[in-house]
Amino acid sequence: MENGRTHFPFPYQPYSIQEQFMQALYGALDQGKVGIFESPTGTGKSLSLICGALSWLTDYEEKRRQEAAALLQEGEAALSTPTAQSSITSSSAEPDWITDFVQKKAERDLVSKLKSCEDDEALKLLKLSKEEQTEELGGEEDEELIIAEYDSDDESKSKSMFHGAEDDDDDLVEEHVTKIYYCSRTHSQLAQFVHEVQKSPFSKDISLVTLGSRQNLCINEEVRRLGSIQRINDRCMEMQKNKHGEKKPHPEEGVKRKRGPAKTACPYNKVSALQQMRDEVLGTVHDIEQLLKLGKETHSCPYYATRLAIPPAQLVVLPYQMVLHEATRKAAGVQLKGQVVIIDEAHNLSDTLSCIYSAELTGAQLCRAHSQLAQYADRYKSRLKAKNLMYIKQILFVIEGLVRVLGGKVGQNPQSQTNQTGTNMFTINNFLFKAQIDNINLFKVLQKYFEKSMISRKLGGFVEKYAGSGVSLHTQSKENRRTEGLSRYLQTLQSNAQVSSADPQGSVETEKVLSASPMMQVEGFFMALTTSNTDGRVLLHKEGTLSESSIKFLLLNPAVHFAQVLKECRAVIIAGGTMQPVSDFKQELLFSAGVAEERITEFSCGHVIPAENILPLVLCSGPSGQELDFTFQNRDSPHMMDETGRILSNICNVVPGGVVCFFPSYEYSRRIISHWEASGVLARLANKKKVFQEPKKANQLEQVLSEFSRCIQRCALDSSGLNGALLFSVVGGKMSEGINFSDELGRCVVMVGMPYPNIKSPELQEKMSYLDKHLPHSGGRSPGQALIENLCMKAVNQSIGRAIRHRGDYSSIVLCDRRYSRPATLSKLPTWIRDRTSTCTTFGPAFSALRKFFLEKKKTQG
Repeated sequence: MENGRTHFPFPYQPYSIQEQFMQALYGALDQGKVGIFESPTGTGKSLSLICGALSWLTDYEEKRRQEAAALLQEGEAALSTPTAQSSITSSSAEPDWITDFVQKKAERDLVSKLKSCEDDEALKLLKLSKEEQTEELGGEEDEELIIAEYDSDDESKSKSMFHGAEDDDDDLVEEHVTKIYYCSRTHSQLAQFVHEVQKSPFSKDISLVTLGSRQNLCINEEVRRLGSIQRINDRCMEMQKNKHGEKKPHPEEGVKRKRGPAKTACPYNKVSALQQMRDEVLGTVHDIEQLLKLGKETHSCPYYATRLAIPPAQLVVLPYQMVLHEATRKAAGVQLKGQVVIIDEAHNLSDTLSCIYSAELTGAQLCRAHSQLAQYADRYKSRLKAKNLMYIKQILFVIEGLVRVLGGKVGQNPQSQTNQTGTNMFTINNFLFKAQIDNINLFKVLQKYFEKSMISRKLGGFVEKYAGSGVSLHTQSKENRRTEGLSRYLQTLQSNAQVSSADPQGSVETEKVLSASPMMQVEGFFMALTTSNTDGRVLLHKEGTLSESSIKFLLLNPAVHFAQVLKECRAVIIAGGTMQPVSDFKQELLFSAGVAEERITEFSCGHVIPAENILPLVLCSGPSGQELDFTFQNRDSPHMMDETGRILSNICNVVPGGVVCFFPSYEYSRRIISHWEASGVLARLANKKKVFQEPKKANQLEQVLSEFSRCIQRCALDSSGLNGALLFSVVGGKMSEGINFSDELGRCVVMVGMPYPNIKSPELQEKMSYLDKHLPHSGGRSPGQALIENLCMKAVNQSIGRAIRHRGDYSSIVLCDRRYSRPATLSKLPTWIRDRTSTCTTFGPAFSALRKFFLEKKKTQG
């Protein structure tokens, strides 16, 4: 293994760049590296990851088996050698009982070393019988139940069945084999990966399990109909509790509970059925759809069966927030110690970590939480223990301080309390002083009360006194209580799987669900405030009313949470189609997490397309000689907008099929298209190609794309005079990620200006300031400036990567802004594009190159 591999099993003859990719991956895993791997879409990245990683795993396991066999042989030989026996017996210096003890100890040590390599059926049977017995029992204390629910992903059966927590008897906890965790962003990307595994030479030999949320894996129609993640989770947990009958009252509260009518337990959660499904899952590679079908056939829950399958599985496929978010990781039973993690589609890894660990509270949520908790304390004050009453009063005091800092008062309707608008940023310590809650030990409140009480659930029946609606409130599950950020992030994954960019309006519906159980968000925010003062900030945002005002925790240092993954894992591979610019990955996520330079390895491969199939151009000026400089000061100039229209008009004259034009923002897209409507430019463009615009609503996206596609196909067949279609899109919008404009759909991608983020954003300014203070300067640029440029070029790379999608594809890329010609900017393009890019100071040569490119393609294509 030290020399790596030269041959890898592959479903067909691999390209040379795929072989290089697999060799580099094999070496990184073997040496325990942190690898940054870039392989453009269309180069077979998924298959290269599968065949390279599973080849290493196969070799690693074989080496372990050989070592174990050699050790066993050596031990047997040592114990049975006559000379060894005679030398022991002839030694008069040691009594027989010492000799016997040493020999027995050697045998015990040998057995323990080999234990992990043996398949001990007796242990499995003993474990299964314990689970069957536990299923009939139940009746744990509420306190124990809640801790078990959280540790073991809400399953209240024996902790040994689900592996989020340690069992009293280590022999009964199934050991995790060496495995690879493969993570990607959406369920559709995970499904594509599983299909690639099914096509690979490893499909018959690998034990694979796909993890997902209850929303994706539940087969109980009564529960599925509830719709939202929170309601499905809550109902599922309730059914697990019902399985064990009515629970005893909490010993510390002594609250008497009335025994109501019998409640429903889930019929799909029987141990024997789960075990059967687990074995079938491990025997054959299944995607999510196949898991659902199998679950219905075996009358077994895919959600819990897949978690049972984690320890013996060699390849675990899961959404990457399940690995990146520590609480979710533990709840799912994901153990990283000594394992391999591959994070695919990782170009937004830093932003994802920051989003998952963010937390936000509105004035409405705070007031509701205060009202509910105050009513609860008042109703049960005679039954609550003194220390619990003290913790409740401390929580009420903190909530009151948070409402006060937003300019409001508790006990009054937040919708009727008006506010002066404004935004302020605080360090955590300064915020605690501002809210006058610095004297409360939040660590203790979290540890001693939230962790051990059912307070978030108990408040569900209380309605705000001032709300007047009389509507009872829905409560969230313990599993989702950690941060609102994670819940919000999970919601974005449930949208159209083709759309990987979160809809900015999508959080409205999420907020309606989350606001129903505000104590969950309160606890998440409390946890955020216990973060190191240097790693986070609190953004105070006052709107017209207290109800709409909010407090948001911002995580400035995502490396804090990524460090644990990097530390525990044997190797971590960060992969993507476009990883440029990689400097921010290294500085912000790796060096800041304490990873040494020598542990990092980088691999970037070219594209499989021939050099003549791509034409990237930087345009420094337009047809009339107007310099292209789309800076904030110049881009609204009528001359600049008119020149952009002329460029597009010329491009549409010579480019067949589809042209996709990206604008830097929705606002600029609106302004320039309005200008073109007034000046007649839009009508002239529409005479050449049918014009489409990116829709504002995500649910309209599919319709626009299908019409755009149909129009291009029709134009290729009829003689209408139209030459395909023109699609206006926005960088960072619904079409800049996850949508493929392959073949005729994207013969030219035009980038208008440079999509720099809003420098006036308080969040971005604070992030820049943090980086300038904590990271080294390089290349004459501050870390804050580098962040801005990296965010811009990362967005550009994602957008222009939409066109070339396979080996036979061809496309042109036109970057309209003189600033793209700067060497520092060009260096941040993907290598396979950068090496073929030409800079045109005038428009004439660029237009000639475009016309020639497509004329030649027309000849060769027939």
